[in-house]
Amino acid sequence: MKNKIDLDTLCINTIRTLSVDAVEKATCGHPGMPMGTAPLAYLLWTRYLRHNPKNPLWPNRDRFVLSAGHGSMLLYSLLHLTGYDLTLDDLKAFRQLESKTPGHPEFGLTPGVETTTGPLGQGFGNGVGMAMAEKYLAAFFNREEFKLFDHKIYGIVSDGDLMEGIHNEAASIAGHLKLDNLIYFYDDNGITIDGATDLTFSDNVPKRFEAYGWHVVKADGNDLASIENALEDCLENSNGKPSLISTKTNIGFGSPNRQDTAGIHGAALGEEELRLTKEKLGFDPARHFEIPEKALEVFRKTIPRGEQMEREWKEGLAKYKEKYPELYEEYKAFQDGLVSINWKKALPDFSPDEGKMATRKASGLVLERLVEESPFVVGGSADLTPSNNTLVKTFKDFSPANYSGRYIRFGIREHAMGAIMNGMALSGLQPYGGTFLVFSDYMRPTIRLAALMKLPVIYVFTHDSIGLGEDGPSHQPVEHIASLRAIPNLNVIRPADANETAHAWHMALDRKEGPTALILTRQGLPVFGRKDEAPASGITKGGYVMAGGDDDELILIATGSEVQLALGAREQLLKEGIQARVVNMGCLEVFDAQPESYRSSVLPPEITKRISIEAGVSLGWQKYTGLGGANISLERFGVSAPGDEAMKALGFTVERVVEACKKLLDQ
Repeated sequence: MKNKIDLDTLCINTIRTLSVDAVEKATCGHPGMPMGTAPLAYLLWTRYLRHNPKNPLWPNRDRFVLSAGHGSMLLYSLLHLTGYDLTLDDLKAFRQLESKTPGHPEFGLTPGVETTTGPLGQGFGNGVGMAMAEKYLAAFFNREEFKLFDHKIYGIVSDGDLMEGIHNEAASIAGHLKLDNLIYFYDDNGITIDGATDLTFSDNVPKRFEAYGWHVVKADGNDLASIENALEDCLENSNGKPSLISTKTNIGFGSPNRQDTAGIHGAALGEEELRLTKEKLGFDPARHFEIPEKALEVFRKTIPRGEQMEREWKEGLAKYKEKYPELYEEYKAFQDGLVSINWKKALPDFSPDEGKMATRKASGLVLERLVEESPFVVGGSADLTPSNNTLVKTFKDFSPANYSGRYIRFGIREHAMGAIMNGMALSGLQPYGGTFLVFSDYMRPTIRLAALMKLPVIYVFTHDSIGLGEDGPSHQPVEHIASLRAIPNLNVIRPADANETAHAWHMALDRKEGPTALILTRQGLPVFGRKDEAPASGITKGGYVMAGGDDDELILIATGSEVQLALGAREQLLKEGIQARVVNMGCLEVFDAQPESYRSSVLPPEITKRISIEAGVSLGWQKYTGLGGANISLERFGVSAPGDEAMKALGFTVERVVEACKKLLDQ
């Protein structure tokens, strides 16, 4: 080493050089942000963050969210240096196939990564959800003499995060809910990909967050004492508010020619600039992925510190078990991810005698019974509570006055609602959230990330078709169901009546490897009289035969409110001597996962005359109807009219289905 530097600086520069070496080896990546934020990250991870590298899943660990996920080498360097199961070879494999160090952090792949932060702003919202989950769990489990949950959520957010609209929604609700367990560092480096932020961004960020109800302090990102003072201020003086530390940093700190320029945001330094940078930082340019022994000793002190904190927590947990055995059993069930529901008792049985019932109403009635069985099912609506039927009568609102409340008033913040639910699911809760199906567009990035992270989030999407009526084409979803079905690992369930809705909730709450979208009607639907061979539980296999026999000449495949059209058409066809099978395809994803033998029994390959019926675009149905089939769909926007009239005007009638069947048979 050419320059003599103090131990703190040595540790900080170790983070910087590991980051630039990994990006250089990969020939791509984002070195600038790790170089600029290394001081605050070093201070946080070695002196403040409560974590145990030897047990990344310690329940009461502090959470760290790198919302600026493009700076992933900062996180990977910290994980390796502090002793997580991430080797130096893993760092050298940065951005390579099947490595544990992908371009952006991925939950479930890398030990210590708390959430998948790809699109900017998502991590910001996830952290808010984690903070809400901690507040709820603390209110449920904590007792005066022992705090089972009292962790903090820390994060680093960038200029990009604070330009994306989702963060406004999430920051607003965090301030409203007074989440004082949330502390974010704002990496104010003044640079984005296009250049200086003043090209596009002139917000007074501290004032804006003060207006949101946050506690805001400023820090010099290159001065450890300044950062420490800011952190202490947030921990001691936030006065019941979430905190933002506005930290002035230098992107690409240490690069002689590219510091504070857009050129170091998202590209490797290159051989010459890397040499100059290492020399300036006091490292040997000829050595790569160098970790000085003295620096490693400092970082690895995190291990005994973390083990001691967890040991003390476990000692308290043992006493907690003795004093509160029932609560302890609840805690164990929570840790095991158990939604303890007596399904036989909880699932209602709706009768045709009850008349027509909207599946959104049935959903509310089912939810009313289900949530009493498990305290870890929490949820709400994006300001559509009466329309979504998401409020359970016994629920109190989650609020600063009552963090034990299980109903969340998300407000008109669909995008933040999705990110918050992801954060809550990452914290072990079972969240659900409601809005109109057409507004799922606002949530698409968060739904996609829930599917990517395999989180058991439940979306209650009501007003599922032109059948919603008078609100017109701006509110009538046409392409939305097909769009959601295009997301891998998302189960999209469109029940055809009240009893199927009950089983759809069973499917959603049983699922642990991904999210579920419940697609529900505004308009009333008949409750079908069931035969033993076609119970409503058939939806649990995705698709099933509702009516038909061995002599069927064609197959009608329908979902949701259109199943009644298929059944009505079958009755008409039978009067004319035409045998038709009705297949209720409530969830394509679950059906496709069934054994081939079952799928063939529902859709016999020899019956090639097939018609799909759904009040939306036909995209995706062709794999079931095939070349010899047809699709009754909606390839245009809807109309403003009462629901029944809208359906009729756009051709969703029994008569049209019968006509299409005859035409298909004549071909």
